[in-house]
Amino acid sequence: MPDFAVLHERETVPDYDVSTPLDTDYYGVFADVPQTDRAFWDRARSFATESLDELTTAWDKAEYPLHLARRLGELDLLTDGVVGPGLSPMSPLAAGLVNMEISRGDGSMGTVVAVQGGLALRSIALFGSPEQQERWLVPLARAEKLGAFALTEPDHGSDSVGLETTAQRDGDEWVLNGEKKWIGNGSVGDVTVVWARDDDGNVRGFLVEQDTPGYHGETITGKGSLRAIHQARITLTDVRIPLDAVLPGTHTFKDASTVLFATRLGVAWSALGHATAVFEAALNYSTQRIQFGKPLAGFQLVQERLTMMLSRLTSMQLHCLRLAELDGTGTLRPIQASLAKYHNTRAAREIASMARDMLGGNGILLENHVIQHLADIESLHTYEGTESVQSLLIGRDLTGISAFR
Repeated sequence: MPDFAVLHERETVPDYDVSTPLDTDYYGVFADVPQTDRAFWDRARSFATESLDELTTAWDKAEYPLHLARRLGELDLLTDGVVGPGLSPMSPLAAGLVNMEISRGDGSMGTVVAVQGGLALRSIALFGSPEQQERWLVPLARAEKLGAFALTEPDHGSDSVGLETTAQRDGDEWVLNGEKKWIGNGSVGDVTVVWARDDDGNVRGFLVEQDTPGYHGETITGKGSLRAIHQARITLTDVRIPLDAVLPGTHTFKDASTVLFATRLGVAWSALGHATAVFEAALNYSTQRIQFGKPLAGFQLVQERLTMMLSRLTSMQLHCLRLAELDGTGTLRPIQASLAKYHNTRAAREIASMARDMLGGNGILLENHVIQHLADIESLHTYEGTESVQSLLIGRDLTGISAFR
């Protein structure tokens, strides 16, 4: 009789262990991370490692494991370095390392950090009234409440400055109408920061609780990327909110841009996390996979590819560390964050493509995670400003000439 327990084990245990972190840091870029920052990093590492299998299953089934999003809050990993009443201090370096480490494990959870802390929490911390901050900051940081940031519309992505959602004054209320798309947590959360034009045509932020009549968030299905977080298409139909639901510090589209600029560096760190995961998967695999009588790592072509991948990864690390230093001194320019995002998402795509190829057929198995990272990087490459838009921003800064119009 066959040993069915052994057969089952063979079916469920991956043929190769490619997920063990190797802490690749060829230049010792992160060798001197302060202990306070390392404590955040260590907690993020533990979360990413312990939840990896569950998140892979959730990604496969396109399910959003909300309990893991809330676990990030319990671990105090959701603030993205935002400063505000009741929030734990987190340096720009610590915030970056958290983004990197969570994304090394899973891009969907990395996006939770970006949405919950980088966008929703930051909007209220920067522009909210003391009353709004008291009500929302700590619950959002702890993931007791889930937040969303609704700027992008079905017809306005890269040109989000042209948003058409309106907020009209009617007595002691605002009345919101319009549509939003690709809104993380927009169908499963508690409060959404909705960006809309007021009666004077000014772009302002409004806090809309998701159970408000007229607010409808429909989860977008059929995604091939970031499958373990729900993003929504939101319809606002005569949504009535009180006058004090507006974020008083918001007056123009530049305020929304301020939030986006602040989170752009986080995207560069997330790309570094994805790239680290796939590079280390390729390196692990090359030492375990035997072909033609020896490990893949013994072939010249494989060593050349690993070197190429390492060179790009090291460059990504240097971009992130330098900009974290600038952010810490308050001298980071938004356009510098654009360059880091431009460089790192491009490099992550290249590394992921090479890693997928190096794993051969095993590269498309979710159990080895490379194909999942490759797919998730595609979203990262697009959101918070596409490569094309970033290049135009950088080009304008270099030449003094705008190519947008």
